[in-house]
Amino acid sequence: MVSSQSLIIDAIIITHKHHDHIGGVETILSTLGNEIKLYSKNKLFQSVIEVLEGQQLDFFEGRLSLNVMEVPGHTLDHVVYFNEEMLFCGDTLFSAGCGRVFEGSHQQMFDSLSHLAHLPDELKVYCAHEYTESNLAFAVTIEPKNKALLAYIKQVAKKRQLGLPSIPSSIGLEKTINPFLRCDDPSLINHLQNHLATPLVAGLQTFTALRNYKDNF
Repeated sequence: MVSSQSLIIDAIIITHKHHDHIGGVETILSTLGNEIKLYSKNKLFQSVIEVLEGQQLDFFEGRLSLNVMEVPGHTLDHVVYFNEEMLFCGDTLFSAGCGRVFEGSHQQMFDSLSHLAHLPDELKVYCAHEYTESNLAFAVTIEPKNKALLAYIKQVAKKRQLGLPSIPSSIGLEKTINPFLRCDDPSLINHLQNHLATPLVAGLQTFTALRNYKDNF
């Protein structure tokens, strides 16, 4: 695919260690050569350059720069890469959803998502999976009267019917339709309390209940 589309690979940036994200790395390196730089939080491969919070990475002779942010929760080694235009967020943030909490704590995941929500609204969100429709099916059960969410459901349905991806989204859009970024919203909390038949406090407690509910949805 790389040669047929005349693509140039300058580096591989890894968000976390799960096999569906790193399974093809060795094949790419062996095919295209080990001169390709490889970045991740941990030493997942011998040639990896380990990244740190706040680090800036430069690609294509400085024509593209990305900053590193550590976002533990889905895994403890999860990082995202971003600049003033785009965010590559792996499995931490999905459109209308977020990743499961496998290694970290709900507190860590909540904090990580809060950091992402404070990025500029216009930032394009490139997540790692096309889970948008299934995420929206869950989100609308929690916020059935959210007008932005209902409009987005229609938009995504049209795109998918045409065989188009729903991604990229944007930070601004996610703050209006993603329940995991809206755990302080009174209407959302009220609906979730009714679903679970238990009182909830805004913030972390609501996020934890929401994530656990989604895990079994």
